[in-house]
Amino acid sequence: MTTHTPTELIKRYQSVQQRIQTACERAERNPQSVQLLAVSKTKPVANVTELAQQGQKAFGENYVQEALEKIAIHPELEWHFIGPIQSNKTKPIAENFAWVHSVDRLKIAQRLSAQRPENLPPLNILLEVNISNEANKAGFSEEEVLNMAEEIAQLPNLKLRGLMAIPMAETDYEKQRQPFAKMQQLLTQLQHNLPNCQLDTLSMGMSGDLQAAIEEGATMVRIGTDIFGARNYA
Repeated sequence: MTTHTPTELIKRYQSVQQRIQTACERAERNPQSVQLLAVSKTKPVANVTELAQQGQKAFGENYVQEALEKIAIHPELEWHFIGPIQSNKTKPIAENFAWVHSVDRLKIAQRLSAQRPENLPPLNILLEVNISNEANKAGFSEEEVLNMAEEIAQLPNLKLRGLMAIPMAETDYEKQRQPFAKMQQLLTQLQHNLPNCQLDTLSMGMSGDLQAAIEEGATMVRIGTDIFGARNYA
């Protein structure tokens, strides 16, 4: 009987899974409470296939056209749109994805709701928060998110599930934790304000700050580079 040596991709994938497990143990959390989103943008569909064979179900994409090609090959997987959303791209996003993490204004939410096909379940959405208040970054301010959430939650073909953030990059662990802690507080506030919504998701933490995010309550971490290797944008 031949045993296959795991490829570099699978080794990296297993290493990330181990990091999540360790971070959960440190934070005294159940590892099942954190979902790994494999961010496959710019990477070939063969990589997606290989990870799907390892049991990975959820994949994140930033570019609509590239994502649609992968979704056509793997419609059985759970596809998450995590990139910036232009108004002219809401239709294919509404039609093809199960989750959208980057809803950053009311108009985008309204378009996604209007364009979600009736035969599909409601689209799970997260509101993107500009938690570090960076001038060049998309997302609601903390105040805006509390004001807008109720209106967005009432849109018919969407299901508001929680919040997403990409804080300013920090190498210091304690500094990494601060914006994530603020995100957890914001979600708690929203849960209080909207008791009838299933607000159970905090999408935060990437390759460089996964541990701090899990410590502060992330339920979904978006990992690209540490699984797929460096990206080539050429």
